[in-house]
Amino acid sequence: MSFQETTDVIEVLNHKPIVKEQLAFNSPAETVQVVNHTAEAKQNTPANKVFVLALLAGGYIAMGSLLALIVGGAMPGLAVTNPGLQKFFFGAVFPLGLILCAVAGAELFTGNTAYFVPSVLSKRMSFKVPLKNWGIVYVGNFIGSIIVAYFLVYLTDVLVNSPSIDSAINIAIAKTSAPFYKTFLKGIACNWMVALAMWLAYAAKDITGKILGIWFPVMAFVAMGFEHCVANMFFIPVAIFHGADITWIDFIVKNLIPSTLGNIVGGALFVGTAYWYAYDKK
Repeated sequence: MSFQETTDVIEVLNHKPIVKEQLAFNSPAETVQVVNHTAEAKQNTPANKVFVLALLAGGYIAMGSLLALIVGGAMPGLAVTNPGLQKFFFGAVFPLGLILCAVAGAELFTGNTAYFVPSVLSKRMSFKVPLKNWGIVYVGNFIGSIIVAYFLVYLTDVLVNSPSIDSAINIAIAKTSAPFYKTFLKGIACNWMVALAMWLAYAAKDITGKILGIWFPVMAFVAMGFEHCVANMFFIPVAIFHGADITWIDFIVKNLIPSTLGNIVGGALFVGTAYWYAYDKK
């Protein structure tokens, strides 16, 4: 290399800007910004479309719950000899519902408890926006879950003559027998995991990353026995339809209300507020 060529190379190196290495995923700070953009998009979505997407989300979570009952709930022998492994199988297939919501697109109440918080706390958005969204989505999720529980499970006898029906009834009885505070605390833990699962999905830049990001936290909360209000909109009604000694009042008062309140705290405080404070607060 000639002296002139060497000089030219040095000159280029001296003036070349340093290019930051691109990560294969969004950094935590970038993820918060992606979440903010998602919240803005949800703010501008018409209410009728939000409701339809909420119906789909309720159905998707119900399908994941049904799959968990058919696979993990049909292992009574394993539940006795190796309860940890049976819980793992139950939790391993449940994430189907949240994967469908995240990749195909749907409005899920539990995830939405976290999305709006950074924008609201930074005063880019009125608190009325998430309240409206949560109300529409909650009702839509409930109706979607009931549609699957009654029309696609009860009327089709999918669970009849299977150990899964006993599992469904036992799960519903356990969920409506716990004290209010225990269900509330389990709701917090559950949605801490679920909201984090969606946070990881937004951090990922491809479908494989989104699926893996969702699978681990959701599998974990199910295997650990925490309370997800939308999943309970399927688990308990499907048991009621199949003759469980549980009233609708029991379902609403003893489980749905405390699990919903816990889910709001888990998503809004432990994820939305925490990451706003860490990465978005000026």
